[in-house]
Amino acid sequence: MIPRYSRKEMSDLWSDEARFKLWLEIETLALEALVKEGVAPQSALDAVRKKGNFDTARVLEIEHEVKHDVIAFLTNVAEYVGEGARYLHMGMTSSDLLDTCFSVQLTKATDIILNTLQALMLAVKIQAEAHRQTVCVGRSHGIHAEPTTFGLKLASFYAELDRQRVRLLAARKNIAVGAISGPVGTFAHLGTAIEAQVCAALGLAVDPISTQVISRDRHAEVFLAYAQLGSTLDRICTEVRHLQRTEVREAEEFFSAGQKGSSAMPHKRNPVLSENVCGLARLLRGWAVAALENVPLWHERDISHSSAERVIGPDATITLDFMLERTRSIIEKLVVYPERMKENLDFSQGLVFSGALLNALAEKGLSREDAYRLVQSHAMKVWEEISAGAPVSGGQDFSARVRGDVSITKLLSAAELDRALSLEPHLSHVDEIFSRVFFGGA
Repeated sequence: MIPRYSRKEMSDLWSDEARFKLWLEIETLALEALVKEGVAPQSALDAVRKKGNFDTARVLEIEHEVKHDVIAFLTNVAEYVGEGARYLHMGMTSSDLLDTCFSVQLTKATDIILNTLQALMLAVKIQAEAHRQTVCVGRSHGIHAEPTTFGLKLASFYAELDRQRVRLLAARKNIAVGAISGPVGTFAHLGTAIEAQVCAALGLAVDPISTQVISRDRHAEVFLAYAQLGSTLDRICTEVRHLQRTEVREAEEFFSAGQKGSSAMPHKRNPVLSENVCGLARLLRGWAVAALENVPLWHERDISHSSAERVIGPDATITLDFMLERTRSIIEKLVVYPERMKENLDFSQGLVFSGALLNALAEKGLSREDAYRLVQSHAMKVWEEISAGAPVSGGQDFSARVRGDVSITKLLSAAELDRALSLEPHLSHVDEIFSRVFFGGA
């Protein structure tokens, strides 16, 4: 991934230097196990521990000649170790090293992502609590529906992020496996004890069966989890973009001193950070498709997955880590306009209470069809005048219209009408919902 969308900790994990260091660790652990099993001499292990090293530039130089990265690495290590290096990689095949290394990298990368996700969830929780009772209009199909609160909107994001966290944890468990099983996974040249010792030292479980490679359904699960989390970030940032639209203006990204929104229009304050996250989410979904395509390999293995994984491994994890941190910053610094939310709620002249009135009339014995026609007849008149930009006739908003209709007032008392046309029913369960989301309440 390009530096623009990279953070150091995650990028460092995927560097050539870090990868070769991990390779040397795995090879050394395998040699330690061979010594314990009496297959290799202690002197070889001592030589590797004392002199084992590599030079990244030299490895790449050798690879240019031999066209094989693992052979190039082992050749370079042998240049440091000497004769004892012949016991390195004994009984192993390249995929034993590559797949076990990849599992460690993906496990570590997922841990970084989980930590960044926790920081984002905390920021969302803080904002949700701050705006628990900040009333705004809920929208369906982009159209005013019924009242809600900005805190509930954020609580919905939190709950979804938590589900993604659970998916990530499951994917992490399934990718945290290693394999040191030989050319077609039969342990023909090694006992299973070697694999067990290496994996235990690396904090990995043993893959119960590998076929030279670890089955790629495990990897697909990880990249799908990344893509799903990225889509949740896309959802959050799409909402920020909508709320920042000039006609809405209920919230906006923080605009710092000296920041400029447009090269041509000095007035612009654009949701560029959110748009950035939404664009990067498209890449994550594409990389998930590549991971799925890697599952059906030929026979015990082929190498078609390798080139894709060299790209999507680092790029997906680096990108998602960046997206999480950017979204955390957006939420933490989000500028919220409660008064504008109230203005937008009031813009539809009380139409957001039509559903409550419909239910109230039905409860009094009016058929739902008749109640719907009655309420809609008033709602459409208000809607049409609002849409035309004209004031409501005679100053009658939706509330005034229905209160003046005897067919309604003969069924509903003034107190019952007040309740149907008020915010109270829409806010009465906010605390209960918060308890369910943040504290696991029933």
